Amino acid sequence: MNYYALGEQVILENPSDFNIEDILECGQCFRYKKITHQHYQIIAHGLKLFIHQEKHRVVFYPTTMDVFQKIWIPYFDLKRNYGQIKTKLSTEDPILAEAIAYKPGIRLLRQDPWECLISFIISQNKRIIHIQQIIGYLSETFGSRMDANEEKGDYIFPTPQQLGKGTEEDIRKCKAGFRAPYIVDACMKINDGEINLDALYEYPTEEARKELLKIRGVGPKIADCVLLFAYGRYEVFPTDVWIERMMKKFYVGDKASKAEIQQYAAKQFGDLGGFAQQYLFYYGREKQINENK
Repeated sequence: MNYYALGEQVILENPSDFNIEDILECGQCFRYKKITHQHYQIIAHGLKLFIHQEKHRVVFYPTTMDVFQKIWIPYFDLKRNYGQIKTKLSTEDPILAEAIAYKPGIRLLRQDPWECLISFIISQNKRIIHIQQIIGYLSETFGSRMDANEEKGDYIFPTPQQLGKGTEEDIRKCKAGFRAPYIVDACMKINDGEINLDALYEYPTEEARKELLKIRGVGPKIADCVLLFAYGRYEVFPTDVWIERMMKKFYVGDKASKAEIQQYAAKQFGDLGGFAQQYLFYYGREKQINENK
């Protein structure tokens, strides 16, 4: 990986297995804005970043080398060899080989656990554009402005303490709907110390999952999304409607239960289950795969 600083930019040269569109639009995160083709703005870890991918390089700005190394290299998982992962997954699996070839530039982000948790609570039965809107409303209503000198600008996602000041009705005004009491419950459990999100980094995966499931409105799929996208538990295999359709159509048959899908994925993909899930999910969603077709 070759990168260097140039003013307020960091340039990543000849990136392998990196496509910013694949990464941001594969369903794993929501605080991004497309500016033009392969040019995006994101807000993550309390910072705003622009990413512009050109033919042989990716430009990240504004950032310093220190921030890039401490925040953005881990966030974009830039030290991991995705070529090896893709080879291992696609060998003797033509379905995964096709899914990987369709969107080969996916990398799994390492997101903030709190924002990731609330984002996936919001995501229930919502399209991405609506999820983004609700996250924006919550940030504007309860979060801090990124630049206090700007009259209009972006907001940092609210902390549990900031969001916890809102009532259920306040959160409903942010278009959260039936998810509002779930968000209130998450705030209460975090702020009261019943659940310590930082401590979950040290928990075994199953114990961390149990902790997340204590939050009202958090089921196995949401818990596994948080484990995968925030805690880097790459063995988990979040199973939503698109994954269920893909697995039933190509792997386990129409009558398989979600538990059977999970068991098959654990055996088939092992500790690379989360990577396999993202390739299959994005392919299934974009191709509108249906198990009945």
